[in-house]
Amino acid sequence: MKLGNPPSRYRVRIGKNERVLEVGGGSNPHPRANIVTDKFIESNYHRDDDLRLYPHQKFIAADGNQLPFEDKEFDYVFCNHVLEHVEDPQQFVSELSRVAKRGYLETPSLIGEHLHPKESHRWVLLEIDNKVVMYEKEKIDFQLSLDFGGLFLEEFLINSFAYRIFDGTYPNLRRVMYEWKDEIEVLINPTDQYYHEYFTNWSREVTKKVLPVRGSKKEMILASGFVLDIFKQKAKRVLSRNKPQVPTKAQLISAKSNKSV
Repeated sequence: MKLGNPPSRYRVRIGKNERVLEVGGGSNPHPRANIVTDKFIESNYHRDDDLRLYPHQKFIAADGNQLPFEDKEFDYVFCNHVLEHVEDPQQFVSELSRVAKRGYLETPSLIGEHLHPKESHRWVLLEIDNKVVMYEKEKIDFQLSLDFGGLFLEEFLINSFAYRIFDGTYPNLRRVMYEWKDEIEVLINPTDQYYHEYFTNWSREVTKKVLPVRGSKKEMILASGFVLDIFKQKAKRVLSRNKPQVPTKAQLISAKSNKSV
């Protein structure tokens, strides 16, 4: 069941004593996670950099399709830019909802994949009618184009304050950001033309459904709120000395020995 669309994975509510898992933490794990898993320890093909962990986090090598945890062992699970890579998305999301009571899922959207495509991404996704809808790229004849990731993910986000406000005000433009409880409603390669149209015929009607028109007042409120968030996040980074680090060899050896999949 869908809970909502948080504007950021840092804008979700998690109790102080709740137990949190991250599946596929990669080089940018969520600081709130107690346990972080990743399938690929040595290869960076599916991520931008080496694995990293915060000092308080435990790392476990595991395949997201067979997580080595009990049912509902966690109160919350983060899964950030992983689903677009997996071979069996139905099994993967079933495992997320098996091991956790609720969670946050984020992937590139159709627009995001066109702006900064990756060869390692097997799937293209959109949220349609409160469901996560995903197609294999060949099913919609998705063609890899120029990768503008360096422009939109690095240059603009680092150096353009105006772009950061725009990106934060329309967080679901480049991303699918989906918070859920109990289970994740996902449709995989649906044959219904209704869904197929969203991925192959981007009309004005589709635009209005995916990105509903908002009034000027709401735009101002959202933009002002995001500007405040930017300064809050900057202050936290300045004050905090707690940053994720590359795991030690001992941590990785331990993770391999504990791997149960």
